[in-house]
Amino acid sequence: MRRIAAFVMLLALISAGCGDDTDDAVEGVADVAAPSETADSAAEPADEAPAAEEPVAAEEPAPEPAPEEAPAEEVADAVEADEAPAVAADPMAVDLSGVCPNPLVLQTDWFPSPEHGYAYRLIGDAGDLDTENGIYRGPLLDTGIDLEIRAGGPYLGWQPTTSTMQLDPGIHFGYVNTDEQVAAYDVVPTVAVAAPFDTNPQILMWNPEVYSFNSFEDIGESDATVVYFAGGVFIDYMVDAGILRADQVDPSYDGSPARFVAEGGALVQQGFATSEPWLYENALEDWGKPVDFLLIHDSGFEIYPQPLVVRADALEELRPCLELAIPIFQQAVVDHYADPGPTDAVILQIVEDLASFWVLYPGQMEYSSATALALGNVGNGPDDIVGNMDEARMERVVQLLKDVLEGVPQDVEASDIYTNEFIDPSIGF
Repeated sequence: MRRIAAFVMLLALISAGCGDDTDDAVEGVADVAAPSETADSAAEPADEAPAAEEPVAAEEPAPEPAPEEAPAEEVADAVEADEAPAVAADPMAVDLSGVCPNPLVLQTDWFPSPEHGYAYRLIGDAGDLDTENGIYRGPLLDTGIDLEIRAGGPYLGWQPTTSTMQLDPGIHFGYVNTDEQVAAYDVVPTVAVAAPFDTNPQILMWNPEVYSFNSFEDIGESDATVVYFAGGVFIDYMVDAGILRADQVDPSYDGSPARFVAEGGALVQQGFATSEPWLYENALEDWGKPVDFLLIHDSGFEIYPQPLVVRADALEELRPCLELAIPIFQQAVVDHYADPGPTDAVILQIVEDLASFWVLYPGQMEYSSATALALGNVGNGPDDIVGNMDEARMERVVQLLKDVLEGVPQDVEASDIYTNEFIDPSIGF
């Protein structure tokens, strides 16, 4: 009991020295004593002092008293820590081993392209290429696991990414546009967990020497034929909305510039703002002049292009991995577009080694990154965050798609196909 009394007296002395901060100082002393079980047991008799006849409490050893200055310093340090801005942890400096699958598999929707740069940046030139299957695998930074990036297109037998993800549970992420998510929802539900591209770089393009369009409605009021890949949902939307006429759309486009060149650009053709304008002017010898275009996003078709999606039935299993991995992808987007050169060189080499019909050019790579930034295809959303998806926009798009697409479950909601829960709000341009 004498030791207990001495301890209480020490508290009283400290309280007197701290004036009006008595309660804080006492809490500071309690904090100093709390880390050990000995300190906890010493505090209990002090609380039960009236029961002096209890022998067990009286016999417990009291802790060595801390210097009088220590509690005050602890309090001061705590105050300074509360006032100082929190320093965000480096999202790239994490250990994913034992948390994420190894390798972590990303299925893309096409050949290695400028738009895939942020993903290839995570491997850099340290990967190995399987030329037969279009697979590039290497260490995902210093996280302790590998990243495996799989090419799409012919390497998938021209099947949609969703179909491939349904057949291969070893795929953890896939590039699946919002419209494809909704269209395939009743077959293979997917959830978008990050959107590296904020707006769609897809376009309708034409020869400015033949046409002068300022809006999609202008195209609909013209005699121009609009050629596009069969299955393009954006065309269905434009026809359904009365923007384009059903008698002017032609789903015979195969990706070749032959028809556009042969007809002198006297038609409207789909493409990408980050690719075709540079290719037609600089690499296509039979054309060699500018084209003009409108972004499909500006027609009201505001899907998210190539978001990272996971199968809905794998979300819970992947949750611990996603919490650590998604901020890495976010930061990779920012880092890549700040300095795309090194990764562009890696992608150019991969494409050359694949030795297919797919060709990329250094100037095209530079143009792609600069254009994506200039047009806002890559960047923060309505806030200061990269990779997150806007709730109101997703709700508009899902309702639009339910109105346009046939056979889509009418009970599917925007919240069924995306989540921002893994996004780090501190990462942005």
